[in-house]
Amino acid sequence: MFKKFLAMATALTMCFSLAACGSKEVGEIKTDDSSSIEKDVSSNASDLKAIQDKGVIVIGITDFEPMDYKDENGDWIGFDADMAKEFAKSLGVEAQFVEIEWDNKALELDSGSIDCVWNGMTLTDEVKSAMDCSNPYCNNAQVVIVPSDKASEYNSVDSVKGLNFAVEVGSAGEAEAEANGLTYTSVTNQASALMEVAAGTSDAAIIDSLMAAAMVGEGTSYENLTYTVGLNSEEYGVGFRKGSDLVAKLNEFFKASYEDGSMQKTAETYGVQAALIAQ
Repeated sequence: MFKKFLAMATALTMCFSLAACGSKEVGEIKTDDSSSIEKDVSSNASDLKAIQDKGVIVIGITDFEPMDYKDENGDWIGFDADMAKEFAKSLGVEAQFVEIEWDNKALELDSGSIDCVWNGMTLTDEVKSAMDCSNPYCNNAQVVIVPSDKASEYNSVDSVKGLNFAVEVGSAGEAEAEANGLTYTSVTNQASALMEVAAGTSDAAIIDSLMAAAMVGEGTSYENLTYTVGLNSEEYGVGFRKGSDLVAKLNEFFKASYEDGSMQKTAETYGVQAALIAQ
């Protein structure tokens, strides 16, 4: 009798154990499903809806004439700034510009503190792996800036290898300095790199050709500087968070503004029309 009772007790214990295990497994599956659902909802969240709900698109920039810079009233203007304002208007929102540390642009984007990076951004492999980017809209190059009275001495990459350069941290200019084995100091932005050369604290700088055309030479802020050696060729694009539905919206806007001539008109205002890429 005792053996029969013991067998029954053991069987009941096993049943309860299996039920408990089954319950635990169901709970784990539910938890996993819930996490999966949350992840899916998060990854499919609409950036377009988010900015329309808040009524503003926050644009990460630096002080970079002729793309983004301030006028005498302290308002942001430039080819990129003006195009960004028109894009915002097409979405029914306002454009808000926020100066960022260029080297932290991907972090700013991922944290949600900005909605896009729109600042003459070179479409490097690193940039394209960190964010989703628009179609390219402008051609550009990295060029060497030196004092005008020394320009004849520096007309090739080999001739500038003994110079000390100022470059913007995290920029295509910094990448070119590294690629060519140049000695350099990283500074906050390209405007600071020009100031270093003008002050004589750096022998040369590497900046974007579009900025060089607007900022150095006769009739500019740096009449005693000029650009000489071109180091590469590249394209500009606008960056958004991975999976953002704003990328397609911007590409549509670029195509429409190129076809109706408004992109060319804005480019002419800032002297960058020759660099435009057909959309």
